Amino acid sequence: MEKVLIITYYWPPAGGPGVQRWLKFVKYLRDFGVEPVVFIPENPNYPMLDASFEAEIPEGITILKKPIFEPYQLAGIFAKNQTETISKGIIAAEENQSLLQKSLLFIRGNLFIPDARKFWVKPSVKFLKTYLKEQKIKKIITTGPPHSLHLIGLELKKALKLQWIADFRDPWTQIGYHKKLRLTKKSAQKHIELEQEVLNTANHIITTSFTTKAEFAEKTRKPISVITNGFDATENDLKNTGKLDKKFSISHIGSLLSERNPLNLWQAIAELCKENSRFAEDLELKLAGTLSEEVIASIKSEGLGEKLKVLGYVDHSQAIKLQQESRLLLLIEINSKETRGIIPGKLFEYLMARRPILAIGPRKWDVERILNVTGSGAYFQYSEKEKLKSIILAHYSKYKNGETNFVSGNIQQYQRKYLTQQLANLIKSV
Repeated sequence: MEKVLIITYYWPPAGGPGVQRWLKFVKYLRDFGVEPVVFIPENPNYPMLDASFEAEIPEGITILKKPIFEPYQLAGIFAKNQTETISKGIIAAEENQSLLQKSLLFIRGNLFIPDARKFWVKPSVKFLKTYLKEQKIKKIITTGPPHSLHLIGLELKKALKLQWIADFRDPWTQIGYHKKLRLTKKSAQKHIELEQEVLNTANHIITTSFTTKAEFAEKTRKPISVITNGFDATENDLKNTGKLDKKFSISHIGSLLSERNPLNLWQAIAELCKENSRFAEDLELKLAGTLSEEVIASIKSEGLGEKLKVLGYVDHSQAIKLQQESRLLLLIEINSKETRGIIPGKLFEYLMARRPILAIGPRKWDVERILNVTGSGAYFQYSEKEKLKSIILAHYSKYKNGETNFVSGNIQQYQRKYLTQQLANLIKSV
């Protein structure tokens, strides 16, 4: 069985979508003739925890750990809340940032390039050079963000005769929050140079979206494959025999950042409440995950405070349950050109839940392509308030008529095991 070293920052007990991609790949790689060895930090500063993922780590997997120094750990002593929100990618609009927030962003963007985990690069390279030689492992995979992990792959590639696959769960210089880091010209150029070196040195590049592949194809001639995120399900999971909410629940499961705030959606829902008293009585707006105060304030300003149910962070199993019980699932992305290639991991769990999806995001968003292929929901731009009202009302009518409204499209291609087979074939071919 061929061995491959996987270098990842996020691993159980980390919570959130970042950990799931490679945990699930590792879970199934042995089924396709690949033995994974996982390299992770020994003392990471995870922004959220979910111990339920630990049960999914396969028995007998070799897991290597090396201590990491993270500036967030020191900064947290003086500004814990601020460093945690920046670490989670929750960055307020510039006009709403305090002097402390602006200072922390400047430090994060200019002193820690490409990110605050950069201090793990040198000790990791030193340790892994010896380990890879001793174990005769010839193939490695790095996954980012944090993109500093790609610098580990870069240095190992230079030092040893090995094959390197760089997996980008999100873009690097073209990710939505990159421009918010208050970069100097010199720092911005450094990011570009590092990104170029990684893209042009790796043997193969993996992206999770079609737009990111197209963007990278303009920067490198190296081969690029799209392997999206997915869902892990049994046949029983796909049947979704759970009970649906008694209320007409419109739910969002996951983080809602300050710029991921569709004002027209809240206005559309508020108008429907005013126009239809029964709709107002039946409505429940459920938000689970990390929420920006600006989003909550926007919802309340439309008079929807009594309909709002803020659940906070829930573990993965509870998130799945909420998705399966909801009448309508919200998928929301920042309205900018830079986010067209962001396909949220929760989309695939939404597919597994087989509940109708209401997606709101930028023009030419990759999510629209997947919704069309699977017939799992509708996509809207931020400005399409009247269309939003129309589709919500249509779903509400089905709810009042007692229709369960399950989605039955072709979603098998997004199962984690199927996607792992694609990855295994790629590892063997590189």
